[in-house]
Amino acid sequence: MTVITDKQLVKFKVLYKAHFGEELSQQTLRRWDREGHLKAIRIGTRRDIGDRRYRKEDIENYLKKIDL
Repeated sequence: MTVITDKQLVKFKVLYKAHFGEELSQQTLRRWDREGHLKAIRIGTRRDIGDRRYRKEDIENYLKKIDL
């Protein structure tokens, strides 16, 4: 399992903005998680739910699915 790094996230943000003309934000990733398009990996115990991390492959697959 490969969890996305900050550097890789920047790459996805650039691709997303170039294609859609808008930013790929943390809110977008959370929305995709809520909608079932991505599955977050919870790490730590912040606010008893942990921070969200996403698998690189999941983001790549979803971006392909939405034709990016």
